[in-house]
Amino acid sequence: MTETKQTSFRIRDLANPTRFLALLDKIMIPLVILTVVVIGVGLYMALIDSPEDYQQGATVRIMYIHVPAAWLAMFAYTMMTISALGTLVWKHPLADVSAKAAAPLGAAFTFVCLTTGSFWGKPMWGTWWVWDARLTSMLILLIIYLGLIALWHAIEDPIKAGKAVAILTLVGFIIIPIIKFSVDWWSTLHQPASVFTLEGPKMDNSMLIPLMVMAIGFTLLFTVLHFKAMKNEILRRRIRSMQMQAARQVASGNRAAATQAASPSTGPSASH
Repeated sequence: MTETKQTSFRIRDLANPTRFLALLDKIMIPLVILTVVVIGVGLYMALIDSPEDYQQGATVRIMYIHVPAAWLAMFAYTMMTISALGTLVWKHPLADVSAKAAAPLGAAFTFVCLTTGSFWGKPMWGTWWVWDARLTSMLILLIIYLGLIALWHAIEDPIKAGKAVAILTLVGFIIIPIIKFSVDWWSTLHQPASVFTLEGPKMDNSMLIPLMVMAIGFTLLFTVLHFKAMKNEILRRRIRSMQMQAARQVASGNRAAATQAASPSTGPSASH
């Protein structure tokens, strides 16, 4: 019982921005090193060690960037949805910070997914773009990301912005299952899922292992960038809070000086 209470206490401590920043200072350098190592190994396995496809040739190696980017694009939005619940339901003080930090990263991974998909699709399909269900839904996801980022910047008060963005994030989550099951619901040029299936992976280990290593590397990269963005946002809000407090003190001092100047004199001469 005591151990459980201590564990829950430490978890609650992470809701404190100061303690959260202290934790980041401890883990950031090892996390960056781990990210560089995993991505380096993944790139070697994907670009040099993995075999070419018997139909696509070396072009198949775009998969090792394209697929993890697609996974992270959906993962980032899913995490934003959880953060939105944290903002609206649990009132977690870092939930909207997490959501705001994740939005640009999710947009970046979505853009990488669409761009690499175009480079992959040109030799395979003979065109840079088709209005395929998977491609179209990913484009909609990018538009949603950009809309949420714009809303963050349109509302000056971060608390009000966080609540507004949280509501729209929950509404927009419908795009995630659409992306996931688009190849099953509609006739598309994309092949069905070949990694996460009920029957298990349908890829050979010579391609599956490099793909999973790259996916882990991309996830670590997202984690590093997300933590860094959260730290910057916390510090930005602290600076904004100090500026507002200083402005209120100046305004209060000006009002006090104006009141004193406008009040009638109460000295000895006032009685004559």
